[in-house]
Amino acid sequence: MGKVISLAHGDGGELSHRLIQDLFVKDFGHHKEAMFDASILDLHSNRIAVTTDSFVIKPIFFPGGTIGKLSVAGTVNDLAVSGAKPLYLTCGFVIEEGFPLSDLQIIVADMSKEAKKAGVSIIAGDTKVVERGGCDGVYINTTGIGLVENQKVMPAFQPGDAVIVSGTLGDHGLAILAARGELGIQIPVNSDCASLNAMLSDVTAAVDEVRIMRDPTRGGLATALVEIAEDFSLQIIIKESLIPIKSQVAGACDLLGFDPLYIANEGKAIIIVPDQSKEEVLRVLRTFAEGKDAECIGTIAQINCDAGRLLLETPLGTKRILTRLAGTMLPRIC
Repeated sequence: MGKVISLAHGDGGELSHRLIQDLFVKDFGHHKEAMFDASILDLHSNRIAVTTDSFVIKPIFFPGGTIGKLSVAGTVNDLAVSGAKPLYLTCGFVIEEGFPLSDLQIIVADMSKEAKKAGVSIIAGDTKVVERGGCDGVYINTTGIGLVENQKVMPAFQPGDAVIVSGTLGDHGLAILAARGELGIQIPVNSDCASLNAMLSDVTAAVDEVRIMRDPTRGGLATALVEIAEDFSLQIIIKESLIPIKSQVAGACDLLGFDPLYIANEGKAIIIVPDQSKEEVLRVLRTFAEGKDAECIGTIAQINCDAGRLLLETPLGTKRILTRLAGTMLPRIC
């Protein structure tokens, strides 16, 4: 049997110190900062973006990623779609007593690897050990800090603006469902979990204006677009025939009664741009592995509507209203 986390609840002694120094500091670096209670940053800017999230995904290891990779990528993407350049992350671990040390080492290594890939530094952290049964192995809370390099203004949407999605939908949610092994069927799909900041930075550099970006995580594409439509009083029309969905995801959703438009994604972005910019945006996206399946799926049909709404145009030419997800289709997906 491998080593397990055997700290008592609230233990702040030698074992806790060794865990921090031998695992977290070793993988995340910043040995000097670890001697103090806070990291000192010089951001050279008076405009920063800050986001925070907690990751309680079950299972913590899944096809295409781990809770560690997800915690970094999810936080980086929240900054990136807000127009910020991600720079720093903090992380807080809630660890269940008895959790295998080897599993924690894999999670921390994945966090370090994804942070390096995204070009961000993990600069501060905390660990708390709770009694057995106090959590499902490990939970991670992260805070992300980024620089807002360009003045952000309210997006000036116009009729005809293009709605682009950076790749296939529903991959993450279906991968998590399959990893739980509760259905008795195999779904050959990996999570799309990935940091998108490099790709989205190239998109914003390539065109004069990006109206807005969002990551369609919990609630999926439909919920994210409904929120945009309602927040900015828009009528958005998307075409069902243009929405990229892997055949195995579509087949599993048909079998299980799920709608892929409402299933979570962890490595996709919605990008709305002026119509004349859509081809350039698609070209840039498709130069990245994470954006190779990007498609323009619809348009802004009207602005300044009394009540914003999202319409789905079917292959038969009929339209139906899509609403935000009520409840949770797939729990514990992040």
